[in-house]
Amino acid sequence: MEWLKNLSDAIAYIEEHLDDEISYERAAEIACCSPNYFQRMFSYVAGISLSDYIRRRRMTQAAFDLQHRNVKVIDVALKYGYTSPTAFNRAFQSVHGISPNAAKGGGRLINAYPPIKFSVAITGGSAMPYRIEEKEAMRVVGIRTPLTDNMEENQKKVPGFWEETLQGGSFQEICQFANRLPEVILGITEYQSCGKMYYYIAAATDLPVPPGMHELEIPAATWAVFENEGHFKETVQSVFRRFLTEWLPFSGYTYTELPNIEVYPINEDRKGHTEVWIAIKKEGEERNE
Repeated sequence: MEWLKNLSDAIAYIEEHLDDEISYERAAEIACCSPNYFQRMFSYVAGISLSDYIRRRRMTQAAFDLQHRNVKVIDVALKYGYTSPTAFNRAFQSVHGISPNAAKGGGRLINAYPPIKFSVAITGGSAMPYRIEEKEAMRVVGIRTPLTDNMEENQKKVPGFWEETLQGGSFQEICQFANRLPEVILGITEYQSCGKMYYYIAAATDLPVPPGMHELEIPAATWAVFENEGHFKETVQSVFRRFLTEWLPFSGYTYTELPNIEVYPINEDRKGHTEVWIAIKKEGEERNE
């Protein structure tokens, strides 16, 4: 459960610097992972992006300052890192629904977002059928769309990307690429070192990359494979959240910084045997790059 403690320590760092510059790099260092991985893990577990969490916490503290201290709005804005009054007003209204000046007057309803506390979920909930598999490196080819660090936005964007792909001619072309194991259609979320994030609809292949498509190399690794028949009974985001809070803490494994993979049969309704692959390694073990 060390990763959970590291994540909690990173949140403590953020809380200590709400009125100062918050370094994502430093928070990730405390969490013992890369900035991309830290933001990914935080979003899955907390259900919101790290940037949204920081904004909510800062605006919660800003509202307390305005209601309980004799301070100017501009001073509070500067305290929480907003040099532009317009930007501060916009951020404040997005959280509280009223302007900073209205909150300063008192007697108005505001929203308070307390600090997140992470804990292991001890439940008697539904089972998570899984197996551990060693898989060789694979090269995939397909189409991709950029994602953001806003989980809610991505949850809308990815289904739309699938719908657009199924209605066009790309899906059938991708199906024809699947000439290497696993001979299935893959939904892949890739986090690049430069901070960019993409979602791929692709297949494992040794064929050339046609114009307008992209290739991705996925190294050999150990994977926790979560199975399901038909459409997933849970959203993919729920599978990852349960993986991090229910499965991982007691597994003896840690989460590695590789793409997350959804596996679908080669048919347009994606019904049948489906899987989610999450790359893992034994605790204390280094993964070969």
